[in-house]
Amino acid sequence: MYSTDFSSIENLFRGLFYAKTEEEIDVFITKNHRFFKSGNWYPIGGTESNFSIIENQQSLPIASLVEKVTNSIDAILMKRCLEERINPKSTFAPDSMEAAIKRFYPNYKNWDLPSFRRAQAEEIQIVADGFRRNTSVIIYDNGEGQHPEEFENTFLSLMRGNKNEIHFVQGRYNMGGSGAIVFCGKKRYQLIGSKRYDNSGDFGFTLIREHPLTIEERKIKKNSWYEFLKIEGSIPHFPIEELDLLLFKRKFKTGTVIKLYSYQFPSGYAGFAQDLNQSINEFLFEPVLPIYTVDKKERYPSNKVLELDLFGLKRRLEEEKDYVEEWFSQEYEDTRFKRMKVTCYVFRAKQENKSVKDTKEDIRRRYFKNGMSVLFSMNGQVHGYFTSEFITRTLKFNLLKDYLLIHVDCTSMKYEFRKELFMASRDRIKHGDEANELREYLGKKLKKSVLEEINKRRKESIGLESEDTSELIKSFASNLPKNSDLYKLLQNTLKLEEKKEKSGKKEEKKSNRRQEPKPFNPQRFPSYFKFHNKKDGQIPVISIPQNGERVIKFDTDVENYYFDRTEESGNLQISLLNFSSNTNDDGNKQGSDVQISDILNIVKSSPQNGTIKIAFAPTKEIQVGEEVQIMVSLKGVGDDYFNEMVWVMISDPEFPSEEAKDKDDEDSDTIGLPELKKVEKKDWENLENNGISMNYSTVMFPVSEGDKIQMIYVNLDSQVYLNHRKKYNNPEQLIVAQKKYLASIYFHSLFLYIITKRKNYKLSQQSEEKDIEVTIDEYIRELFDGYYSDFLLNFGMEQLINALEE
Repeated sequence: MYSTDFSSIENLFRGLFYAKTEEEIDVFITKNHRFFKSGNWYPIGGTESNFSIIENQQSLPIASLVEKVTNSIDAILMKRCLEERINPKSTFAPDSMEAAIKRFYPNYKNWDLPSFRRAQAEEIQIVADGFRRNTSVIIYDNGEGQHPEEFENTFLSLMRGNKNEIHFVQGRYNMGGSGAIVFCGKKRYQLIGSKRYDNSGDFGFTLIREHPLTIEERKIKKNSWYEFLKIEGSIPHFPIEELDLLLFKRKFKTGTVIKLYSYQFPSGYAGFAQDLNQSINEFLFEPVLPIYTVDKKERYPSNKVLELDLFGLKRRLEEEKDYVEEWFSQEYEDTRFKRMKVTCYVFRAKQENKSVKDTKEDIRRRYFKNGMSVLFSMNGQVHGYFTSEFITRTLKFNLLKDYLLIHVDCTSMKYEFRKELFMASRDRIKHGDEANELREYLGKKLKKSVLEEINKRRKESIGLESEDTSELIKSFASNLPKNSDLYKLLQNTLKLEEKKEKSGKKEEKKSNRRQEPKPFNPQRFPSYFKFHNKKDGQIPVISIPQNGERVIKFDTDVENYYFDRTEESGNLQISLLNFSSNTNDDGNKQGSDVQISDILNIVKSSPQNGTIKIAFAPTKEIQVGEEVQIMVSLKGVGDDYFNEMVWVMISDPEFPSEEAKDKDDEDSDTIGLPELKKVEKKDWENLENNGISMNYSTVMFPVSEGDKIQMIYVNLDSQVYLNHRKKYNNPEQLIVAQKKYLASIYFHSLFLYIITKRKNYKLSQQSEEKDIEVTIDEYIRELFDGYYSDFLLNFGMEQLINALEE
């Protein structure tokens, strides 16, 4: 027990807490030096080697804040468990976060209603303090709290594994909470205050900082370390009934409050209730508890919304129909990773009263603030991500690059696979075999999903006639020396054309007429569920090659978002009824002896306009000739289920034909010959509606799939060309001018694309102190929209020579 009276200790805490910035903390420490002498500072975790542990946490300041919020969620759940008199480590405790919410908050579905959600959100708050350009952050939770004597075993410990045996919380090793320290100004000041949930004991607090190395220490120490304050050997504490800690709608009584001084936010953040709220929503895709973000009037006097609850990006995506055009999900069961669910959200290419450019920027600001296009989450918190590069290079859906967000729920993934996938910091993916395997698997499955139809639909709806460019290319190439580098550069394209000529087969033109779909009247809950084209009284039998996959369809009338909506969502279950095995003595194994995931890999898709698709692929555990009887069950209203039985038989493996192999080889060797599409002003609106920006300042717009350029749209009503054609008076000159314009834009686009691709350049553009990945077609488009096209039209070889002579 220290001798200082409680009133001085309470004043000490108030002085620290009400300091708005790092600079004010420095002044306060200087004035009260007796409390902050060198003997009162102790290394976090009991070791001066803590620098590498704390510094090697999250690489982004927002991800570090999210770890604090995650700890707050854990603390709330722990409090509820203790209030129920349950040992959190016992078998009586919930075995998952989802189970904990259902048990401790039986009315949790009410949180979908704003008033109930906001009331709960007050339990966890992120509050702004300080100034707009020097912001400090207060994080509060009404959770379990800690006694002062337990600080060193909880808040101030490292690698203790305090939560490792508790299955309904996110944290494990007491590391994540320390990640935010490195973003606290230059001195790393962080204040922690806490009181136990049952109101026992005093309110304790401590200040954390990076140890300031003395001149002597610099001579012998490579690194500094992080330390915390004790006074006369104890965590400072004092009794309280309540404290005014700048919280929204409440005083502090029990729980924990943490203040991060002069936090290093990314540039461009304008307010907690807007930018920070949106950004945290990205990292907390589907949190189990709602949260408040709170700003202050003195920081943003003109801001009418200073307090805003957040409950994860998933709910925002489903509620904001003006932005999201459609979404769907697929659930995968595979022996490699066990189970995961993938949900894809496709944004509208153009919003009403906004240009494509403005729409794209608005979507990026609201949903991709941190550049995460593919989110991998555990219990609703994002643990890693892929950038939009996955969409362009793996999926090759370039048109969807800025309009697609993919969420991968890894909560039910096999532990052995998952631990090799995520870093301990929970903010990035490991660059290992599992990540590569997962990327390849997702790419393969999503290429064959509804995304393919959406991408195709966007391309087809443009509907512009193409110019014949094959003769143009051949004519150009015929004038080149056969051994020239430029000729060799074009050779892949020429090979593609030659192969088509040699085949001697005329390609049949496919009819552009699309069969009108039958009217679909979606229901909130299904009224029927049956195997597609099922014959009355018969159990369907499907055959699957041992090395292949088979997709089966079921008809229903439930709405598309039945599996994914937050309220009253349904599910599809597949159970094993009978397994006829060649290796079993009696010829049959009951479903209880073998799990269906042991013998079949499964992909379940969400309903799409009255159809539910399920893909089956045999595992190594099932042989040719073996049969499986399964039950497919769709949840209806309440506890009712619709059931359909199916027999699955494993047939001999299939192998691709030589013709298919040749086609694959050909496709991989050739870059393709892009179509030239002439665009006029009357076409702009249709192009804009499909995400292709077109106006007077647009010269060209290339469209690619992956690394293969497919189309080059050339704008005949661009300001560059309109200015150029003013030089010519008669019709013949105008025809020549247009041909020159089209040929110049087309050939320069094509060669720039080929050269950039062959050189394997990785392109990015710096924006708000972060790099945004840029595809080759985006780079070329920006190049032409600048001065490059003007230069091509107005400075031919003759003009350049004349300029040199002058």
